[in-house]
Amino acid sequence: MDHFATARSLLKEFKGDAYRFGDQVLAEVGGIVASAGTRAALIYAGFPGVEAHLTTIRNSITRAGVPLVADMQGAAPNAPREDVLRITSEIEQADPDVIVSFGGGSTIDATKAAEVLRTLGGDIDEYFGMGLVTKKLVGWGLPHQDSNKRTGGASPTLHAHVAIQTAASSAAHLTKYSNITDLKTGQKKLIVDEAIVPSHPVFDYTVTHDAPAALTADGAMDGLAHILEVFYGAVGKPYYDRLRQIAEIGIALIVNHLPRVLGDCGFAEAIGTNPKSQIPNPKSTEAREALCLATDLGGYAIMLGGTNGGHLTSFSLVDILSHGRACALLNPYYTVFFAPAIEEPLRTVGTVFRSAGYITQDLSHLRGRDLGLAVANGMFAFAEAIEFPTTLGEVPGFTRAHLDRALTAAKNPQLKMKLENMPVPLTAERIDATMGPILEAAATGDLRLIRP
Repeated sequence: MDHFATARSLLKEFKGDAYRFGDQVLAEVGGIVASAGTRAALIYAGFPGVEAHLTTIRNSITRAGVPLVADMQGAAPNAPREDVLRITSEIEQADPDVIVSFGGGSTIDATKAAEVLRTLGGDIDEYFGMGLVTKKLVGWGLPHQDSNKRTGGASPTLHAHVAIQTAASSAAHLTKYSNITDLKTGQKKLIVDEAIVPSHPVFDYTVTHDAPAALTADGAMDGLAHILEVFYGAVGKPYYDRLRQIAEIGIALIVNHLPRVLGDCGFAEAIGTNPKSQIPNPKSTEAREALCLATDLGGYAIMLGGTNGGHLTSFSLVDILSHGRACALLNPYYTVFFAPAIEEPLRTVGTVFRSAGYITQDLSHLRGRDLGLAVANGMFAFAEAIEFPTTLGEVPGFTRAHLDRALTAAKNPQLKMKLENMPVPLTAERIDATMGPILEAAATGDLRLIRP
């Protein structure tokens, strides 16, 4: 099977001609912006090496005859609330009718949230949860609605958003999610709404050739977690067969090609603590494309279904782990917990890891928990191959308070969609008894603690 061709076909199926992706597509941005509006604001962030790409974008917009009425910094990692509020204020002052974001998931997510606040007003907390942006758009002008932006006229719409991705990671340019972090509490929360899907997604895969190695590894594992978690929760759903295809292709592209990219500068340097460590000679453009295609497929996955355990817990670890690394650490433990309910997905996932050399067992005769243990150990082997941690206990800065924070957050109604997405749906009342042992296992590495 040609994984690359199949991945491209799936993305065409997903977004059609609305999505510009591949090599050397940044020069098309000006035409895209001109088709969407007459006054543009550029919001950007990135790693060393993206300056030339920013110049390409600015020149393309200028040549298309669209004035740049604002040119502003994007968001810090994890899209802090403070950055969302700053960007909102700057957009309000510039009053563009098309917004261009250029960055990773944090800047694109912050831009989504800022546009919601610019158009609808209110406090960011009003929109955490599912469908609350659409609810306010639909209910605009009704007597029970209250907003400092209400005009009493026709319902407003969010402005055009040209979202240009720079990292093979979150697929924020393709999805309905905006992850925003309260740095004071160390907790991340989600806006989930079809209304915030960027209208014009763009991803020039060549931009990722200069991406720092740590960002490359973390991003790839975030994409893998998107596919894995949605696939686990897809059993019995009408989109299961499509998820199986996405999982077979996307996970294979990551587990076979991420080590190749990291190997170009040595694993130790690749995942070192310096987030600006560069890959000096990213030899394999094919492997880079593999990661871009795979993480884009992760975006397709989370538009079909939702993530669950790994993502939910990762939201409480933002002060000690990058998002992708946290999900990579946690998902093997949730795999063991879910195993009796997800045997069919586990066989697909296990086959991919076995083909890549990370599982040596014959999986054909394993069932339930034993199958989950085998697949989890394959995930551990892959994590160790790229020098990722496999227990929370080995992560600098980890304390028992992180477990308490994660259990408390899981009971928050604003995050209940993650509980509902689980293959074994949980309620807030069951969190301590079920999720508690999973987190204890993740802290110590003792899989025996996980209860069926």
